[in-house]
Amino acid sequence: MRLLLHLLSASAALALSSGAAQAHPHVWVTAASELIFAADGSITGIRHAWTFDDMFSTYALQGIAAKKKGTYSREELAPLAQTNMDSLKEYGFFTFAKVNGQKQPFQKPADYFLEYRDSTLVLHFTLPFKTPIKTKQLAVEIFDPTYFVDFALQKQNPIRLVGAPAACATTIQRPNDGAAAAQKLGEASFLNGSNSNYGAMFANKINVDCP
Repeated sequence: MRLLLHLLSASAALALSSGAAQAHPHVWVTAASELIFAADGSITGIRHAWTFDDMFSTYALQGIAAKKKGTYSREELAPLAQTNMDSLKEYGFFTFAKVNGQKQPFQKPADYFLEYRDSTLVLHFTLPFKTPIKTKQLAVEIFDPTYFVDFALQKQNPIRLVGAPAACATTIQRPNDGAAAAQKLGEASFLNGSNSNYGAMFANKINVDCP
């Protein structure tokens, strides 16, 4: 089946049946994100743009009719976008935010749609925080706990601060910078469970500091 829901369900089955040590990605995503600030300097949400690999994009588009060959409008992709949002909810949208070690909950996703660009699907959506974050530091991680989906931040400008005070800055830790390899499964993570934190070793970590 072409829907992301079935692939995500398969990821859970893979982790349970073969163990986290044998888990490996089947879907690849190149991510770019924006942290949205309000006029008072609080952080109100995270806006994602996730580009799926060409193989998954071709698979997901099976059965979707297009008026013009080789292109898909936002309206034609709307049912698939809705399915993606429904299925991603179970996995916390692969986005985890903390302030001073405390998890920050999100509201329902907003402004979501799929775009077909350069033969790939790009999923756009915004995760508003339930309560705007008024703090000097915010930590965000993007990863799939089961490592069925591999996330890589795009090379150029992967994180943007929208409307942020001038003094705010970001630091980024990518999973391939050497730090992830030094992590152990027993270390503290955003999730609980014997194998549920395996994907955290491959997390993209973003820290926002507003002095």
